[in-house]
Amino acid sequence: MLTQLRVGQLPARAADERLGLSHELLGQETTGVGGFAKALRTIPVMLDIAKRVEHLAPDAWIINFTNPAGIVTEAVSRYSSSNIVGLCNVPVTMHHTIADMLKLPYDKVTLRFAGLNHMVWVHEVIADGRDATAEVIEMLCDGEQLSMNNIKAIPWPPALLRALKAIPCPYHRYFWQTRTMLKDELTDAANGKGTRAEQVMKVEAELFELYANPQLDKKPEQLSQRGGSFYSEVALELIDALHNNLGKQMVVNTANNGAIQGLPDDAVIETNCVIDALGAHPLAFGKLPPLMNGLTQQVKDFERLTIEAAVHGDKQQALLALIANPLVADVNIAQALLDEVLESNKAWLPQFN
Repeated sequence: MLTQLRVGQLPARAADERLGLSHELLGQETTGVGGFAKALRTIPVMLDIAKRVEHLAPDAWIINFTNPAGIVTEAVSRYSSSNIVGLCNVPVTMHHTIADMLKLPYDKVTLRFAGLNHMVWVHEVIADGRDATAEVIEMLCDGEQLSMNNIKAIPWPPALLRALKAIPCPYHRYFWQTRTMLKDELTDAANGKGTRAEQVMKVEAELFELYANPQLDKKPEQLSQRGGSFYSEVALELIDALHNNLGKQMVVNTANNGAIQGLPDDAVIETNCVIDALGAHPLAFGKLPPLMNGLTQQVKDFERLTIEAAVHGDKQQALLALIANPLVADVNIAQALLDEVLESNKAWLPQFN
């Protein structure tokens, strides 16, 4: 069973983005207050779906694309008995991009991922049997771009990449280039371009108009403006591996079970896993380096507090979640954000009423 849903649809996403920007904060739908609000709206719906799966098809697998994918997958994993694996297109997009940078076929390049959804790092690049990690880092230092359609490709400072000795995912820009990202989003919101959700609504309106033509026989150019590249590819690979017990390695979101030291076993992480008929088995990684570990611990605390708030309608846990989020990190702003999130989303948040 594949789940990809957006409670409140794009207008709710746009409201989240505008709310963040009104406090001079990033409101992106998987990080900051946007990720928080979307998780509150989504978790109860996903748990309802999971309970139905428990009853109707207890051996079935839920393959979750719904953002914020890590938080949603962990909520279902911890608060239902349904089988679930979370899937994101960031790792596969990074894989394709790095293979292209090295001018090698996709299947000749192997990447070692470890972190959280939308906050994962590539720790090792093996290209045709050799370690090419340092080579790829130098290519990025020299101007090669690694980003997503929905994230501005702001270059990483070479000093950071060389010190890190790893490759951040595009979403790390929200955490490590916050001021630049915020400035760009405030400008877009003010000059008529709009927030990302508002841009997507315009694109979708154009797409639906094109799709109304039964003679359409080619992929619309507007589709490339969305951020879902390679989802179909990895979805079919995952279904195949689960159904046919392939023992295939893929990068998915699943319970940690000791793979990353220092995180709870039931915390959902994003890493390389072996996929067979019994599910996703994460490969042991060890401890993340200090800078990565500190950010991961903080964001995981935010995620787990958000889950508790969403499941139990707990306003105290919700406040702590926003304070824990590194893109908020201010108790007074956190309280104001919480009040506005609960008021503007009350139709979708009955657990708080």
